[in-house]
Amino acid sequence: MADWDLKKLRILRTLHELGTVTATAEALHMTPSAVSQQLTGLAKALGVTLLEAHGRRVRLTDAAELVLRHAEAVFAQLERADAELLGYLQGEAGQVRVGAFSTAIPALVVPAVQELRRTHPGLSVVVREAEAEAAYELLAEGSVDLALSLAAHAPTPRDPKFSRVALLADPLDVALPAGHRLAAEPGLRLADLAGEPWIFGSSGPWSQITTAACENAGFVPEQAHAAADWSAIWAMVAAGMGVALVPRMAMAGGIGAFGRGGAAPAGHGGREGVALRVLSGDQPRRHVIAAARRGSEGAPGLARVLAALRQAAAAQPPEE
Repeated sequence: MADWDLKKLRILRTLHELGTVTATAEALHMTPSAVSQQLTGLAKALGVTLLEAHGRRVRLTDAAELVLRHAEAVFAQLERADAELLGYLQGEAGQVRVGAFSTAIPALVVPAVQELRRTHPGLSVVVREAEAEAAYELLAEGSVDLALSLAAHAPTPRDPKFSRVALLADPLDVALPAGHRLAAEPGLRLADLAGEPWIFGSSGPWSQITTAACENAGFVPEQAHAAADWSAIWAMVAAGMGVALVPRMAMAGGIGAFGRGGAAPAGHGGREGVALRVLSGDQPRRHVIAAARRGSEGAPGLARVLAALRQAAAAQPPEE
């Protein structure tokens, strides 16, 4: 394969544009002998004659014209590569891979991606659903660049492998059957539901969050039914089978049964047989964070994605 030396190809292109070795040397801040030596070396490397005498000047051979046609395509591609690399360095291009838990995707990640498509269309975001443990494994092995999880289920802030960024304190509302005796009770507190049958997962983050919230309110919840899917929980509450804590972000994201016909209001309203109530006084919250491999959070593309996630978090329904 021929040796296509870019520096020498640029000298040949300049000679083609200016017509003389002297003018080429002046334009490139070289001596005429250096220009001649470079072009002689290029001709030898390519195995063709590039220049021929034409009176007291030189002119390009047909082989040189052929070389330049291909060289121009190479130069154009390099210009595109430079532009794309500059965009990458400025966070305008490239790819950022995000691992996120289910309710964070519609509530935070999707709005962030939509905003980035509008403001930075060259920046691609690839989303992968993963709960906390799996998300941090993916982050540690380099399969994702950013992991969204709940703070309670993330590595500690002192973990040297990761940097954490707080995104949102997500309030937890309570879902009651629409005809429940406390459905319209003013100033409803979590402690008022101590004697109720509860619906939450048998294991995993949501089980721990529900149990911890109730214990902080002074009681241990009686688990009447076990479910982790929001559609199933919503249906059981509507059927009068128990009560459940519901993250505000899940409602705003419109996932599962919450998404049918629009999200239910987070106040005294109800829909499909459910009254969704904001708790008074002791309202629990879950804290959502984003984490990156330590040192990578300053990369321009990653920083833009984090900024878009913060913007999406700030747009979540305000606490009441």
